[in-house]
Amino acid sequence: MEVPNRHDVEAAARRIDGYIRHTPSYEVSPGLWFKLELLQHSGSFKARGAFNRILSAREAGQLPAAGVVAASGGNAGLGVAFAAARLGVPAEVFVPVTTPTPKVAKLRELGAVVHQHGREYAEAHAASTIRVAETGALFVHAYDQPEIVAGQGTLALELPKADTVLVATGGGGLVGGISAALAGRARVVAVEPVGAPTRHEAFAAGRPVDVPVDSIAADSLGARRIGTIAYALAVRHETQSLLVTDDAIVEARRRLWDKYRIVVEHGAAAACAALDTGAYVPAADERVVVVLCGANTDPATLRAETAHATG
Repeated sequence: MEVPNRHDVEAAARRIDGYIRHTPSYEVSPGLWFKLELLQHSGSFKARGAFNRILSAREAGQLPAAGVVAASGGNAGLGVAFAAARLGVPAEVFVPVTTPTPKVAKLRELGAVVHQHGREYAEAHAASTIRVAETGALFVHAYDQPEIVAGQGTLALELPKADTVLVATGGGGLVGGISAALAGRARVVAVEPVGAPTRHEAFAAGRPVDVPVDSIAADSLGARRIGTIAYALAVRHETQSLLVTDDAIVEARRRLWDKYRIVVEHGAAAACAALDTGAYVPAADERVVVVLCGANTDPATLRAETAHATG
């Protein structure tokens, strides 16, 4: 199994430069930064890995005329659809029937053929592999391919100098890529919902295992198991892992809006929830970056949650 390192991340950064946005980091209080990756093309970090995967295949002469196929809870599909449209490549995306309507609408707006299958990412993934076998298209995994992990890790090369980086995680592609990029340079802390503890259960079992998924953040952090690459990187770099409840995620998202006027999806709020609840307590002089990794949400849900909290 190929496990990316910093050299691979730097190569990915050169490859995708000009295709992705170098998103800003904002110091919200002394020693605390938000990395505003929610401003990335397609509304999340996923465009980075998608561009790296597709461009790598094109460079190697391995990009078929059938284009690309992806499975996603929503964000990975959006990243693939955006990259494919930008590069003039046909794209098909498989998502669960539970995928939020704004994400499905945006996929179609980007020109992707959308298939809704099953209630979880794992079911959409299974259907997508059948389609790849039928068409010969290039499969673009949501989180468990070397090019994907290296591409996601390019985010880390844009961060301010930090002691610790807090990152929400599901399948683990983003936190794996960041860990590879920052090995020996900063501590990386993965934050996942109690209702989707892929990393927690993998470490308990000593290997990636399937877990039940039941979380408000399942549309972006709802992988049933951690990726094999992400698990290998977590073991290699001893990445710390924390769990947060759905209530804490909802409150963190509401607070991001109330205090900073930043709108994120539930998955992105998970990293902030670790700070808000004290699951992670920085030292007095610690420099911490929180990655706000996506904003593909239905604003109506934020309005409803905010109204409930104040009502």
